[in-house]
Amino acid sequence: MAKFLTTTGTNYHLEELIKGASDRLILISPFLKLNDRMKELLADKNRLKIDVRIVYGKSELQPQEIEWLRGLTYIRTSFCKNLHAKCYMNEEMCIITSLNLYEFSQVNNNEMGILIQRGEDSQLYKDAYEEAQRIIRISDEVRISLERVSNVPEASATEADKGTEAEPTGDKLTSSKIAAKLGMKTAQFMDRATEQGFLAVDGDKHVMTAKGEKAGVEFVAKSRFGPYFLWPQDFHPV
Repeated sequence: MAKFLTTTGTNYHLEELIKGASDRLILISPFLKLNDRMKELLADKNRLKIDVRIVYGKSELQPQEIEWLRGLTYIRTSFCKNLHAKCYMNEEMCIITSLNLYEFSQVNNNEMGILIQRGEDSQLYKDAYEEAQRIIRISDEVRISLERVSNVPEASATEADKGTEAEPTGDKLTSSKIAAKLGMKTAQFMDRATEQGFLAVDGDKHVMTAKGEKAGVEFVAKSRFGPYFLWPQDFHPV
């Protein structure tokens, strides 16, 4: 049965929800501004290679926080226009609440929330999960950035190739899109493509190899979201 949460209860169960995520974590909030505790929890999920999706409507992150978030490979961010929903869920729990993922709300505001346990309210959890997925689908997946051009080698890509690149035109797919088509996480796809020699690792970047170029892989060096790769729609690493 769903459980009513006060401000204190919402904050407590939100932390437990994040800590308990073992496969996926979805955080939907109109406002995005992370306190130190939240950053610590998310960094831990990244170390454990948990797939984290953050959907936001407005970011108030400071430049140093943006740089920090850019370094988390397994955390993907999406912008959703006119977002007002606040929903946080892992594979077993869901919180629907008035609480933003915003430190002011967590400290100063009077909030309410509802905790849904998948094991007790499977249909209610399913309905919330499907709506969360719809919000993700209509959102623009982007890498939060400082909107600056960095000195990137012409044949290398930074974290933008981890699944947060811009939407391309033409008949080729981004790394995140081709990974989803193949039923993989983006990081898994990039690792597989590297293992098969289509890409190589140079420091903290992926670079395209001659084999990748021959297979029709393209490298986009400059975009507002950073460099990324484009893949033929029928591409499939062995």
